[in-house]
Amino acid sequence: MTAGEQLTCLVDQQPIALESSLQLSELDANLRNRIKRDYPQAKVTDYICGHHLLKYRLDRVDAMINADLKQTQKINHKLTRALQSDDYDVVDVNEILKNSLTFGQKVSDDVARFGGSWGFIFVFMFVLLGWMIVNGLHLFGVNFDNYPFILLNLVLSCVAAIQAPIIMMSQNRSADRDRMMAENDYHVNLKSEHELRLLHAKVDHLAQNQLPHTMEIERFQLEILGEIRQELAELREANQKTPPTR
Repeated sequence: MTAGEQLTCLVDQQPIALESSLQLSELDANLRNRIKRDYPQAKVTDYICGHHLLKYRLDRVDAMINADLKQTQKINHKLTRALQSDDYDVVDVNEILKNSLTFGQKVSDDVARFGGSWGFIFVFMFVLLGWMIVNGLHLFGVNFDNYPFILLNLVLSCVAAIQAPIIMMSQNRSADRDRMMAENDYHVNLKSEHELRLLHAKVDHLAQNQLPHTMEIERFQLEILGEIRQELAELREANQKTPPTR
């Protein structure tokens, strides 16, 4: 087929030039399928003019953009719904426990804090040694608990009996704090995992669909610019060949 030979456009059956048309076999498969969907009788050897081909390219670009927007909106909707469905509020465990302490719980915490310190050990050793020295050496005429210090053993037993449940009360407070922190961390991790999954889906959609579509749109733009440049060059050439009128 020689240049300048008249062909027929597939769409409007109007005569077109070979230079301003493309054969369906030269088009992208997706673009060719869109044309065949509108014109089932079309063959790969048929030609389409640049004007109608531009329309199909723009329709293809609009379809890709709309598909990407719908998918992005779908993912955003899932993310918003996931955030709204989780009615658990992340709380400051220490602040809540501090505001909910009763007087007895504060006393138990103070007793447990003092009972587990070096100050308590030094004070306790001083009292024990003082008790045994005073009663063993009968200093100042004091002799209320002779050796083997039975009264001292009774006092120590009473102190241990009272101190143990107080310390256990404080330990229960620590267990409540640990339980609340573990529940808080669980909900935080669950919410973070859900958000990360949706964000991964969004990134995957961006990498698998939007980026290829963007590259395809840029390719369409380059093809259109190339055709425009070719038409401009043909117009300049035609103007140069046309003799000036007087």
